[in-house]
Amino acid sequence: MAMLTDMAALRWLSPRRRSATARSVLAGEASAEAARESTLREAASAERAAEGGEAPFPVHGDDRAAAFFDLDNTVMQGAALFHFGRGLYKRKFFETRDLMRFAWQQAWFRMAGTEDPEHMRDARDSALSIVKGHRVSELRSIGEEIYDEYMAGRIWPGTRALAQAHLDAGQRVWLVTAAPVEIAQVIAGRLGLTGALGTVAESVAGVYTGRLVGEPLHGPAKAEAVRALASAENLDLSRCAAYSDSHNDIPMLSLVGHPYAINPDSKLRKHARDLEWRLRDYRTGRKAAKVGIPAAAGVGAVAGGTAAAIALHRRRR
Repeated sequence: MAMLTDMAALRWLSPRRRSATARSVLAGEASAEAARESTLREAASAERAAEGGEAPFPVHGDDRAAAFFDLDNTVMQGAALFHFGRGLYKRKFFETRDLMRFAWQQAWFRMAGTEDPEHMRDARDSALSIVKGHRVSELRSIGEEIYDEYMAGRIWPGTRALAQAHLDAGQRVWLVTAAPVEIAQVIAGRLGLTGALGTVAESVAGVYTGRLVGEPLHGPAKAEAVRALASAENLDLSRCAAYSDSHNDIPMLSLVGHPYAINPDSKLRKHARDLEWRLRDYRTGRKAAKVGIPAAAGVGAVAGGTAAAIALHRRRR
């Protein structure tokens, strides 16, 4: 019923805004569906392990709460897509000129401290052309290797501690990223998080088509993904927390009752201060004026795990 209401509302928008909104909704719902499929598979696996004598991880928190973490420059230094590109280049997936473009995008990201939409579109198109025709299983396996080579040492310890505080309290923790869902899968699994929401690439019979389902999980699409997951998982967003470095994620941060600005860009910092959101900056070791960690004493207010991987949603045509 909610989906029908949303689609009816789209008719009142201009054709251009209607198209953009529809793509965001599609991307968000596809990512949420992929995340739920993964969680259900992991739960079934835990039950089978328990039957064999291995007890499943106990979950003892508010089952209507979760924490949502942006990835690039929030959980990890730099852009996941760039590090993934480095790994694919090492494995001869593309040529030097493509690596130079990835390097320029990463340099811009680090200097500007924010995401450039044009660079993101270019990175997206490059990545899609690179993986077209490759098997999903191949990229997932390579993603594990690339994480160990380029990403593991770039996790911000402070943000990792925040995520662990949620986990220790029995809350579910999800990555929410514009990075490919396979990369989100690897990082969430290695950090012991509940799961991840990421950009969903279309595949047929386990092979990439070079197209996306909807659009990249960026900006409004992230908010749609969180909203869709919350609805499907019966979460109370007013009892959830969200973390990001970018003003592009203000729609996602505004959904939850406990938004946090981590390593914020200038626009997000100003917005967070105006609304008295909590801030923390790990780039220099400085603490912003409003600092908050959802430690054991505060998790009841934030309220809101087994390690789970995210599975690529396959769009059959």
